[in-house]
Amino acid sequence: MLKFYSRFEISDETGDPLTDHDMTQIHYSKITSLQLAAFAKFPDLRSFSLANVASVDTRETLLKHFGPLSNDMLREIATYLNLVPPVGNEEREDWFRFDSEFLLELLVSRHERRASQLEALNEMPLYPTEEIIWNENIVPTEYFSGEGCLALPKLNLQFLTLHDYLLRNFNLFRLESTYEIRQDIEDAVSRLSPWKAEDGSVFFGGWARMAQPIINFAVVEVAKPNIGEKRPSRVRADVTVNLSVRKEIKGEWESLRKHDVCFLITVRPICSIGTPFTHTQPFIPQVGLVYVRGCEIEGMLDQNGRVMEEGPEPKPVLAGDSRTFRVWLDCNQYRTDMDLASQGKEDVYETFNIIMRRKPKENNFKAVLETIRELMNTECVVPDWLHDIILGYGDPGAAHYSRMPNEIPALDFNDTFLDMDHLRASFPEHVIRVKTNDPTKLVPPFRLTFDEVLKKNKENVCGDDDKNENVIVVEPHVIPSRGPYPFNEPKKNTIPFTPTQVEAIRAGMQPGLTLVVGPPGTGKTDVAVQIISNIYHNFPAQRTLVVTHSNQALNQLFEKIIALDVDERHLLRLGHGEEALETEKDFSRYGRVNYVLAKRLDLLTEVQRLQESLCVSGDVAYTCETAGHFFLYQIFARWERFLSRVRPASGKIVPVKMVSNEFPFHRFFDNAPQPLFKGQSFEEDMEIAEGCFRYIEKIFTQLEEFRAFELLRSGLDRSKYLLVKEAKIIAMTCTHAALKRRELVDLGFKYDNILMEESAQILEIETFIPLLLQNPQDGFSRLKRWIMIGDHHQLPPVIKNMAFQKYSNMEQSLFTRIWRYKKLGNLPHIEYWPEYKIANPGFWYDFQLINVEDFNGVGESEPSPYFYQNLAEAEYVVATFMYMRLIGYPAEKISILTTYNGQKHLIRDVINIRCATNPLIGRPHKVTTVDKYQGQQNDYILLSLVRTRAVGHLRDVRRLVVAMSRARLGLYVFARVSLFENCFELTPAFRQLTARPQQLYLAPHESYPTERLADAHPQGSPHVAESMPQMASFVYNFYIEKVQAMKSLYQDAQKVWQKPGDHKAKAPQRFVPQHPGGDRDTDSEEEDDRVKEEQEQLRGRQAEMEVEPVKSSKTVKEESFVQQLIVNEVEDMNVDDANIERMNVDSDGD
Repeated sequence: MLKFYSRFEISDETGDPLTDHDMTQIHYSKITSLQLAAFAKFPDLRSFSLANVASVDTRETLLKHFGPLSNDMLREIATYLNLVPPVGNEEREDWFRFDSEFLLELLVSRHERRASQLEALNEMPLYPTEEIIWNENIVPTEYFSGEGCLALPKLNLQFLTLHDYLLRNFNLFRLESTYEIRQDIEDAVSRLSPWKAEDGSVFFGGWARMAQPIINFAVVEVAKPNIGEKRPSRVRADVTVNLSVRKEIKGEWESLRKHDVCFLITVRPICSIGTPFTHTQPFIPQVGLVYVRGCEIEGMLDQNGRVMEEGPEPKPVLAGDSRTFRVWLDCNQYRTDMDLASQGKEDVYETFNIIMRRKPKENNFKAVLETIRELMNTECVVPDWLHDIILGYGDPGAAHYSRMPNEIPALDFNDTFLDMDHLRASFPEHVIRVKTNDPTKLVPPFRLTFDEVLKKNKENVCGDDDKNENVIVVEPHVIPSRGPYPFNEPKKNTIPFTPTQVEAIRAGMQPGLTLVVGPPGTGKTDVAVQIISNIYHNFPAQRTLVVTHSNQALNQLFEKIIALDVDERHLLRLGHGEEALETEKDFSRYGRVNYVLAKRLDLLTEVQRLQESLCVSGDVAYTCETAGHFFLYQIFARWERFLSRVRPASGKIVPVKMVSNEFPFHRFFDNAPQPLFKGQSFEEDMEIAEGCFRYIEKIFTQLEEFRAFELLRSGLDRSKYLLVKEAKIIAMTCTHAALKRRELVDLGFKYDNILMEESAQILEIETFIPLLLQNPQDGFSRLKRWIMIGDHHQLPPVIKNMAFQKYSNMEQSLFTRIWRYKKLGNLPHIEYWPEYKIANPGFWYDFQLINVEDFNGVGESEPSPYFYQNLAEAEYVVATFMYMRLIGYPAEKISILTTYNGQKHLIRDVINIRCATNPLIGRPHKVTTVDKYQGQQNDYILLSLVRTRAVGHLRDVRRLVVAMSRARLGLYVFARVSLFENCFELTPAFRQLTARPQQLYLAPHESYPTERLADAHPQGSPHVAESMPQMASFVYNFYIEKVQAMKSLYQDAQKVWQKPGDHKAKAPQRFVPQHPGGDRDTDSEEEDDRVKEEQEQLRGRQAEMEVEPVKSSKTVKEESFVQQLIVNEVEDMNVDDANIERMNVDSDGD
């Protein structure tokens, strides 16, 4: 470590970073000075002084030349080079040594050739091997106590250079990925159960979804090295496996895509057949693992041995179960292995017997590492105002807009303000002056000029009365009419932003660094969307890059952008996850290309209609080019003739009717609201005429922009053009940015502004990479604004290994490094919006902590490592959900959260058994973990904390903040109160929760919705649920009462006959989300398939209900008397399901 940083690429005098070339020149100057000294003063070293540098600058050659020299000569050389003090200064300077060993090492270490960090990095294999994966010194286990020192790099608050910053992140990201790979290998190989057969071969006694035994492996190509390199330029191999597995798993293997990473594993087990595997014992001795090598999928081979290319066409169906994959091997690793094989060691590539794949979401480490390595090989150019802040030396406030030299004094805030009163309330510290005295004109949009910025920009400030006042000059302006149709009206913001939010919007519009920090529910996303919209309108030539941590957050942001006045042809969404957008429009690259092509046809149809209305001959609507000529010679000429008649140069007053009489496009606008011209004033009619012409002009402007799509023939070229030229707002996740950086840079991608949502959840390196998705312009970055939005008091980036998380500080985000918030309060709408004033019907309190004791003597359980479950809490939560549904709460307004995946699965199992198929109840909006639900919210949250023995990872206050802040109107926490109330870190929150009773207080006589105010108690006395069994019994009885009442209503309804076919089906007026039974809240393939299997099993159980009573699932071991009674009661009543559902809809008010 000392040697590494003593030779780091940084100037000892100035602190400036040094390139590889600079370091080489410094080395040459040092060894040249040594040769000159040897030539001039030491004749015995004549052969050394006359040799070329490359032949004498290694440690071996320097020791060969200087090793035989005497101690006196070594001291004389070192003194001559000013490396040690001259003779006679021994008494004044006593820090040095004069022994031969020290002097020789001093000369050699100073003049030996320094190994280039970049060369070592470029020759490093990116895939981890078995030597690294299970090396506890390099990749520690997750049981890190926090004591002692580890041989790991750290992410500090400061860094030497950008190279140092990237190198630390590279090493840590590589090691964290290695830890995750180790977990996957141990899981997959253990499931395969490799045993030693009697003949000494390997027998696989189990099966694994993510791993398959290799039938045949062969290296098929080793390409010659490129010039100047020692490694092969390409190494390819064929891997054959037998996919005699379930159809869906076979499909997963066959759908492996190009560049997916897999691992080739060699095992030689020593355990005989039948030996059980246990996770408590060391892994390698149990399975006999010998080698691990990484590879990258090129494609699957067809019957002719050719790689099947990916494309829109479906892949051909192959016969049989044998499949062969062509893979790329790591060239650096292959060269190392072959060098060892040539020395008599085993050829690794003849031993592989397992191939393992990984989940796509967790398998992008190689692409990210390649991106970081590529950045280290290029000159990283970041804006000057940002450079020192990233390295941790500068004051983050120095990049605030108020301290930037190019602060903009006048900005159009567009639709930020709802009215003049809202504007005045948004700037309480400023004096507002308006440029008009007409109150009817004081309507948004407003253009604001900040007087203090004008004064700051002037060199000499003249003294006046307002020198101590912050004055804002407000100029209302009218958006020019865009056409006579109702859809031409611009979309407007409806959110009354607070003064703090308005300041954040102002900061985001100005150049520099903007950090928007706020706890959950404070409108960060709305602020982000308004910033994007305002930049779009103020700087139409600039392009904005929107980056988030998750697809969920990106989709939420995009849905709000679509709702504002942003032309959708300028929107683009890159990466996967676009399908989850709650809109029928496709904003992906190819979706936007299809939109442009369809829009082009629509516009050309309009051009043809315009041509026919003007009685112009010819096929002018054939292409965008012919349409452009039509506009220039026909449309624009007629418009100029019209202007010359209604606005004569002589200044003669024109009658009002003249505008309507001379307007040349009456027939074209026949389908607009009539009359087209009001005939009341000349100015009004002229504005209508100009709006009509703007509408026509926009048609041809768009066609001119779309002209390139006629010239470019392939979808790929069109999508590239769209990305580089057409789109103004481009959205992607930070992972997509890291994966596709090279592709974006090669395309010439450019942008001027970056907005990052969920910044506190993004790793340091994944925050930094989006800054460098474009090449510098004349040696400078064109980045003008960087807006980061997040909350560092919520969950940090996910780092699974505790050593990397805590010791190496890898969970630190760049956002967290440079910001804190000070004071918090409620937003104004919390005080006056009606839903916050109304109580939660059926409940005594709007939030409550419910104590849950052991059920049948069992609290938390752990069926497998870290898979924590608590049956009592699961049953209690589901019973509460059923109760809420029975009194009328809509299912989409209720979410169930928990802190562990095991409990999530258990709750889903209980729901499947209790109520999933019951039309009266159904499923909640989502059942997921707290970590997955960050950034989302719902009206009512039921939260299960699971643990009863130890607090667990909820001790991290940031996780508690997320858990407690997901509910808008009602939060009900189910936990072991005695455990959590004594946790010091959680004391402030649990002090508030324990101030109320720890038993669930219900008001079952109420129904949803209610008119009872939040501060008023329900009538009568509460029904207190003292335990889970009591709550389950109460819900059962309550359910029976409801069904009996509905049965009576149903029988009464049969007395009224209605002619069949009179009722019309209606589409729902709101978005109906997919149920969590489809498990769309998780990225796990295994969980998707597991839920499908559970649904199939559930259907089978429903079919068996006609023969025998329902039995509980495997996960829920105890049989439920409540479920059986409910099922039997429903069967006895023999009520048609469709009619029950109709009754339920009526009673719910949906």
